[in-house]
Amino acid sequence: MKKQLALALALATAPFAAMADGHSYTYIEGGYAQLNQDLPQVDGFEIDDIEAAGFFIAGSAEIAPSWHIFGGYRAGDDDLGVSAPFVGQLGEVGIDMSQYNVGLGYHHSLRERTDLVAELSVLGTEIDIDNDGEGSQDGTDVRIAVGVRHLIADPVEVWVKANYTDGDVYDSAGSVSAGLQYKLGSTWGIVGEFEAGSEFSQVAVGMRASF
Repeated sequence: MKKQLALALALATAPFAAMADGHSYTYIEGGYAQLNQDLPQVDGFEIDDIEAAGFFIAGSAEIAPSWHIFGGYRAGDDDLGVSAPFVGQLGEVGIDMSQYNVGLGYHHSLRERTDLVAELSVLGTEIDIDNDGEGSQDGTDVRIAVGVRHLIADPVEVWVKANYTDGDVYDSAGSVSAGLQYKLGSTWGIVGEFEAGSEFSQVAVGMRASF
């Protein structure tokens, strides 16, 4: 009888325990990433836009009840076609593109399943042509992001953020990020995120381990 009562109590409180866990701000994740960057014409030459496919790794750690630090790295490569007027395709050049970010975030509960999130971070970008350093571009930008994280169901979390990035590579660039996590259990989950701006976009799909 005692065992049956304990089992019934555990089953009755299980949904509330899952809900009480809320949003985790301590996790590591990784997987596939693609970074897309629009390129302008140069001296009449037309260059394909960058679609650098590769990988990403990222993580976050809660350092106080309302504060967390985060960072990540993503990299990819692409072969870009170069063409000229009246001539057509001239050939292809290889390109490597990588980005890192590191920052500080603040989170505050708005409702039982919804958190407000504000972030300040540094974003570093490097674009190398033909892997020889010639024609490379790199720079550092500052990003401000504000958004919400929401549990639409116990295993499904979504988030949306508005981003403003300015510095060496991005000139007062606005973008929107949207993501989703499907939790496979208390630790593992499948994540996907898409970010789009006026001249760039990026997508990431992978696995997350929350702690």
